[in-house]
Amino acid sequence: METDLRTDDVVQPFQLDPFALRGRLVRLGPTVDRILNQHDYPAPVATLLGEAITLAVMLAGALKYDGVFTLQTKGDGPVRLLVADVKTDGAVRGYAQYDATRLGETASHGESPSVPDLLGTGYIAFTVDQGDDTERYQGIVAITGATLAECAQHYFRQSEQLQAGLKLAVSRAGEEGAWRAGGLMLQRVPPEGGHAPIGDDVEDAWRRVMVLMSSATSAELVAPDLLPRRLLWRLFHEEGVRVYQTHAVEARCRCSRERIAGILRAFPTDEIDEMKKEAVTTVTCEFCNTRYHFAAADLENLAQA
Repeated sequence: METDLRTDDVVQPFQLDPFALRGRLVRLGPTVDRILNQHDYPAPVATLLGEAITLAVMLAGALKYDGVFTLQTKGDGPVRLLVADVKTDGAVRGYAQYDATRLGETASHGESPSVPDLLGTGYIAFTVDQGDDTERYQGIVAITGATLAECAQHYFRQSEQLQAGLKLAVSRAGEEGAWRAGGLMLQRVPPEGGHAPIGDDVEDAWRRVMVLMSSATSAELVAPDLLPRRLLWRLFHEEGVRVYQTHAVEARCRCSRERIAGILRAFPTDEIDEMKKEAVTTVTCEFCNTRYHFAAADLENLAQA
């Protein structure tokens, strides 16, 4: 199908037979480039946020939900906060908060900073929100690992009792230096009932595919001219790789003037009166950096409504 020929902004599910190892390959082009360029992030922050976005898209692709999947990190390092969320319809957004002074001190050490260098001590949370009428699911685990992929693997081991292999890549490419990202994930499906013994053949297959996955280069994961299914065939053709229908993602924020107005309308009257003393009140979306301007007359109408 046509969507299967997409090379960018796509999630490619697959399975390795006969051991039912499930996986997803994510390739992001314009989506990650647009999100990262909406703010003037330093390279280490942009790279880390790109990894978080890729990881969120990859994990969301494994879930059956109708709402929003959110990945969030919070720590005491130079990068205080990372947020990436993915809606069921493929809308993706993300942003980062960081301390420029502390980040400069970290970068001055000369080596590429690791996740502990950037995030410090803290946690990574995975949340599925399907609306007010359903219970929100959230999994939280301490930031453990030198990379974001290792942090996610630690979460799966500790919280989900699943074995998973992940690989992430983010880089600039082309003459214009556009941001690109890619990710590869494999999960071992637990036996029926969750307690059946795992045979040596399954263990051998798992170790073998982990070696094959590790052979995928960062350049291959982000390559704009390499079809995801072609890369999967290159890596796993001897393992009986089977690909399924892809689904697309795109950078799309959920903010709007109407939504911002609704937030302002909930403010106490005295706070709106204080804002009306300014000629124009500006509200900036933390995700897409869009600015919404409200004149005193606009605020008065909101207060009356």
